[in-house]
Amino acid sequence: MSFKFPKEEKLKSRKLIDQLFAEGKSVKKFPVKLVYLEVEALEKTQAAFAVPKRSFKLAVSRNRIKRQMREAYRIHKSLLTNNNGKKFAILVMYIGKDRPTYNQLDNSIQLLLKQLTL
Repeated sequence: MSFKFPKEEKLKSRKLIDQLFAEGKSVKKFPVKLVYLEVEALEKTQAAFAVPKRSFKLAVSRNRIKRQMREAYRIHKSLLTNNNGKKFAILVMYIGKDRPTYNQLDNSIQLLLKQLTL
């Protein structure tokens, strides 16, 4: 299993992101919310990460949290390969108000990805 997070696994399509917000389902495990949508047309599962500017005014803080969420996803994305060939568009959002530790993010993302495969 490759632990890389290549370009083709990054969710960038504006149309797909809009569809994700309109039709997607969500699950929460504080401090992370995962919005997902099963998409047949994708070759691989794609993911995007978001941190609200309202909660973290400094870009440095937002970028650090996104970097930590990407790392946790990268390590645990192998959980998604056991889902009978389903491909998802995923948006991982940070919903907490305080700066998280990496362990909090790692545990939350791991549990959410396990729920997604059920």
